[in-house]
Amino acid sequence: MNSAEIRQKFLDFFNSKEHNYVKSAPLVVKDDPTLMFINAGMNQFKDYFLGNKVPNSNRVANTQKCLRVSGKHNDLDEVGHDTYHHTLFEMLGNWSFGDPKDSSKGYFKKEAIAWAWELLTEVYQLPKDRLYVTVFEGDKEDKLELDDEARQLWSEHIDSSRVILASKKDNFWEMGETGPCGPCSEIHIDLRTDEERNKIDGLTLVNQDHPLVVEIWNLVFIQYNRKKDKSLENLPAKHVDTGMGFERLCMAIQAKESNYDTDVFTPLIKMVEELSGKTYGDNDKIDIAIRVIVDHIRAVAFAISDGQLPSNNKAGYVIRRILRRAVRYGFTFLDKKEPFIYNLVTVLGEQFKNLFPELDSQSDFIQKVIKEEEASFLRTLENGIKRFENYVKDNPISKEQQIDKDHHGGGAAIELSGAFAFELYDTYGFPYDLTELIAKEQGFNVDEKGFKSELEKQKERSRSAAQEDKSDWVMVNEEDHVEEFVGYDFLEADVKITRYREVTVKKKNLYELVFNITPFYAESGGQVGDTGYIEVGGEKTYITGTRKENDVFVHITEKLPEHTSLTFRAVVDSKKRRLTEKNHSATHLLHAALKRVLGDHVQQKGSLVDPKHLRFDFAHFQKISEEELETVEEMVNSKIREGISLDEKKNVPINTAREMGATALFGEKYGDTVRVITFDP
Repeated sequence: MNSAEIRQKFLDFFNSKEHNYVKSAPLVVKDDPTLMFINAGMNQFKDYFLGNKVPNSNRVANTQKCLRVSGKHNDLDEVGHDTYHHTLFEMLGNWSFGDPKDSSKGYFKKEAIAWAWELLTEVYQLPKDRLYVTVFEGDKEDKLELDDEARQLWSEHIDSSRVILASKKDNFWEMGETGPCGPCSEIHIDLRTDEERNKIDGLTLVNQDHPLVVEIWNLVFIQYNRKKDKSLENLPAKHVDTGMGFERLCMAIQAKESNYDTDVFTPLIKMVEELSGKTYGDNDKIDIAIRVIVDHIRAVAFAISDGQLPSNNKAGYVIRRILRRAVRYGFTFLDKKEPFIYNLVTVLGEQFKNLFPELDSQSDFIQKVIKEEEASFLRTLENGIKRFENYVKDNPISKEQQIDKDHHGGGAAIELSGAFAFELYDTYGFPYDLTELIAKEQGFNVDEKGFKSELEKQKERSRSAAQEDKSDWVMVNEEDHVEEFVGYDFLEADVKITRYREVTVKKKNLYELVFNITPFYAESGGQVGDTGYIEVGGEKTYITGTRKENDVFVHITEKLPEHTSLTFRAVVDSKKRRLTEKNHSATHLLHAALKRVLGDHVQQKGSLVDPKHLRFDFAHFQKISEEELETVEEMVNSKIREGISLDEKKNVPINTAREMGATALFGEKYGDTVRVITFDP
C-alpha cells in the first residue's frame, strides 16, 4: 500500500464503525492560551472532554496535522539524527465522546481495543507476532490500581506474554497540569530482522527508544479530571482518544527501516538530491542534513498555509527557527549558499492536494515567503561568520598555544567564551553545534558550560515574563454551564455566574468568571475583548477584559462579587464596542481593496483591532508604491462614505457561504454553519 491508501483505509474503517470524518484543525492555535500549535489530534476536541460543548457526533475520526517543537512535546533536536521523530506529522485518530445522560452514545475500552487490533492485523495485515501492547500498572501516589479491565480485554486478542505493564510516565495521559486524563494502552511493533529478533526478545526493547521497536498507536481512556491539588476525580462521562503516528504506520506497513524510506518522504528526498547534487545513503552527515530539510519544509509550509508567517516572536519565531535549522544544515553539509529549499513546496503541494488542498492553492505564495527567509538567513550566516572572524583576530592563538595545539595532535588549545557562543546563537541564529564546528576549524574549544548558563538565564527571563498560576474552577451553577453568546444582538443581559477561578498573573491576583449567557465579545480575529461591568444590588464588578479559552468566554475581573449565586445585569462598554466594530469593518474593507490593487495573493496573516486603530498584516513581495497606497485609501474611504447598510445572515452552511463569495481566512477554524456579513456584493 502507498501512503495515500494507508490513510484512506483508516478513514474507511472507522466510517464502517459509524464514525463521522472531521477535517484537520489549522496547525496554528487561535483560542487556547495553553497551546501555540496543534500537537495532538485531540486538541480541537478539548471542549467536549471539558464539557464546554456538546458534540454533533459522539464518534469521530480524522487525520490531524501536528507540530511538536516547543514545551513538553519538543522533538526538534532529535529530528534528522534519528529516523522516526518529526516536527510535523499526521496523527490518525478515532474518538468517542461519552454522554453522562446516555451511555449508549459512546464506547470505551472494549470497542477501542477490539477495533485497533482488527484494523492493524486484518485490514493492514501486520504480523501479530511482531506486536506488543502496554497497560497502565497503577500508581500509588494517585491511588490508582492496575488497569485490569484493559489487560483482560487485550487477553482476548493477544497472548498475555506480549502484554507489558508500564508506569504512569509511559501509560497515563494528561491534557496538562490540570484537566481530563486517564490510563492509556500503547501498541508497539518490532520491525527488526528475524535474525535480530532471535538474538534479543523484542519484549525487552519496548519503550527503550529503539529505532525499530516503536510505538505506533496510543489508546487513551479519559475517565478522570486532574485538579489543582493534583488529586483525581471521576469525569461525568468516559471518553476514548486515540492517536496513531501516520509516518510510523507507513514504515511498518511498507516494511521499511526508516520513516524517511517511505513514500511520505522519498519524493522530497529525490528533489533535494537533484537540487544539491548529493546522494542520500552515502554519508551520515549528508543523510542527517537531507532528513532535517525534508522534515522541516513540511512544518514550515503547512504553518504558512495555515496563516503563520515566520517572524521574531511567538509562533512566528518557532517557524523561523525551524526553517533556519534546515537552511543551516544545507549551508554546512550540502554546500548550498543560495536559497533552494523553497523548491520543495511544489512536491508537497502535489502530495497533499487531495487531502490538504491549501498547500497547492497557496504554493506560489509559500515559496516566495520561504525563499525570502532563506536569503535573509544566509545573509545572517555570513554576518555571523564575519563576527566570528573578528573574534579570532581579537583573541589570537599565541605561538606557545599553537605549539601545544600541534603537540597534542590538533586538539584545541584555547577556549571560546560561552557568552560569545550565546551571542552568535541569540543574535545570529547560530545553533551551538555550528559554533562548535567553526570554532574547531579555527583551533578553539567552546565553553559549553558558559553557553548553557547564558541560555538558562534567557529561559528564566521568559518564564518569569509568562508566569501564570490558576486555581481549579469553582462551580456555582452546574445545571446551566453551557455558555451562549448574545453580544451580536444585545449589549446588556441578565446573567448568572456558572463558575469562577482565581488566577495570578505576574504576581497580580485576578478572577476569571464564566456566565450562562454573555453579551461580552471575547478577543478573537484580532479584535480586542469587550470591557464593562456586572451589577447586582448596587454592587458593580468591572470586567477588564474578555477572552476565549477554547470556546469558553472568560471574563476577567480584579475582584470577586460578594454573592456569586445571584443574577447580575451585565453591561458592555457600548462606546468602546462601537468604535472597535468600525475598525473591524474597516479591516475587511481594507483587505478587499488590497486584493483589488495588489492581487489575489493578499491574505490576512494577522491583525489588531481596538477602539483607537487597526493593524492589518499581510505579505507582498515588493515595497508598496505611494500611488498604490493612495488608490487603496481612496477605495476604502469611498466605500465608507457610501454608508452601505450591513447585511447579516446567521447560520449559513459553510459551503453556501463560500459559494456566495465569502472570504474564509486561512488558519481559522469554521464550524458547519457560519455568520456572513456583506457590505457590498
